[in-house]
Amino acid sequence: MKEGIITNIQHFSLEDGPGIRTVIFFKGCPFRCKWCANPETQKFHLELGWSKGSCLKCGSCVKQLYKYNISLKNEEVNWGDKSGRGGSIPSPDEVELACPTKSLHIIGKKYKVSELIDILIEQKPFFDDTGGLTLSGGEPLAQPEFAEALLKKAHENGIRTAIETTSYAEWNVVEGIVRHIDYYMTDIKVMDSELHEKWTGLPNQRLLSNIGKLLKQFPEVHFRIRTPVIPEVNDNPEAIIAIGRFLKTFENRDNLEWELLKYHRLGVPKYEALHREYPMGKVELSQEKFSELKSVAGFVFKSIV
Repeated sequence: MKEGIITNIQHFSLEDGPGIRTVIFFKGCPFRCKWCANPETQKFHLELGWSKGSCLKCGSCVKQLYKYNISLKNEEVNWGDKSGRGGSIPSPDEVELACPTKSLHIIGKKYKVSELIDILIEQKPFFDDTGGLTLSGGEPLAQPEFAEALLKKAHENGIRTAIETTSYAEWNVVEGIVRHIDYYMTDIKVMDSELHEKWTGLPNQRLLSNIGKLLKQFPEVHFRIRTPVIPEVNDNPEAIIAIGRFLKTFENRDNLEWELLKYHRLGVPKYEALHREYPMGKVELSQEKFSELKSVAGFVFKSIV
């Protein structure tokens, strides 16, 4: 079985599905949502990252990794071309030896399914009656063979499974993976496809089609539809009502929920670590406005969480 590229393994999560869960973050995503809180998961290859707060400015990386054009300028570590972006990167072992505080680090690590299953089996006693494994990212569907093999093996070991996904993939990929899923979480950000493409880089027809098919064909799977409420994108009653009307078609399902998520800026330090600018600038969403839109959603669709 081929290896998968993973950015992080988070234990004891209470936010990524029911119960206590281990979350495995996949690297690579077809979307470029301007508000993305995990920019380190967007690209499909290993990357170099830098954490300013733990950097000693000692210059060890500059001396040991000079052939990769590592430099220390204006109190910041840069690499690649003159803009500090791009270029080849050193191996994880080289970086670990060069940086005593791990401020300079490689984002992403290759795993085999068996290695992750061993980790999950160790955590299994903590999963309680509802917890288990959650695949997140990035986009797990972008590494479909690896994701499906991992989910299947988890089920074989009695571990409940969940996924956080855009649902953006060929139908045969989505259909194959959902057969090994107990709890399915996916976004509907906005119904207008042109607006969706403007803010995420891709239209939404494929993902809406996939979600509709899933809701019709897999009644045994618990679905939670998530809508991140984003300033200037969908922070208005019309956008929320449009999503609610789409979901109302499936409202007779007992295991379908809709969750509105409040926009936040927690990912900004990650952009700094990658030497990228945060695309959303300094916009904010007030709690008052979010609460109003959540009330609007509740009028349209009964199962709001």
